[in-house]
Amino acid sequence: MIALLWLGLAVLFSPLKSRWRLEVENVALRHQVLVLRRQARGRIHLTNFDRLFLVQLYRWVPSFLRVLAIVQPETVIRWHRAGFRCYWRWKSRSRGGRPRIDDELRALIRQMSIENPLWGAPRIHGELLKLGFEVAQSTVAKYVIRRYGPPSQGWCTFLRNHSPNIAAMDLFMVPTIGFELLYAFVLIRLDRSWHGST
Repeated sequence: MIALLWLGLAVLFSPLKSRWRLEVENVALRHQVLVLRRQARGRIHLTNFDRLFLVQLYRWVPSFLRVLAIVQPETVIRWHRAGFRCYWRWKSRSRGGRPRIDDELRALIRQMSIENPLWGAPRIHGELLKLGFEVAQSTVAKYVIRRYGPPSQGWCTFLRNHSPNIAAMDLFMVPTIGFELLYAFVLIRLDRSWHGST
């Protein structure tokens, strides 16, 4: 930690030094690092603070990778990418929301929608509330079995099935040539001829 503090102070006061002196110090530091790297047995152990420092240097001056001797430049780039992934994983973390429902309740919703094809999500939601299940209607709509096509019979089927029982009626006035009004009442059945009375 103290070494890093000295390094920070040296960077702050480096503009006050001459260019030749900075280059000499730079060469000396590189040589010392190379000597330490040759003498080190096994891998060099870096702390998280060391990694963060190198990644920040890479963000500020990407060209510093050419003079990096302690670790491979690809390693610093890998650390940077890992930090980027961790940051966005933290940023896009789940902040709560609606809890998941049990598998049994999901199966019950599907079973109710299969056995009652004319029931929609509001009806199934109401039945589940009567049974004591606390679940939102939007959740029920999510697990209801989707049906494609008309939900019930079409007009042609309806007219074909109910034509013997369908009738229409009308009441209207007819003025005569002598300015009298006749009232007409008309009944029409689809499977019969016209019936009317005046």
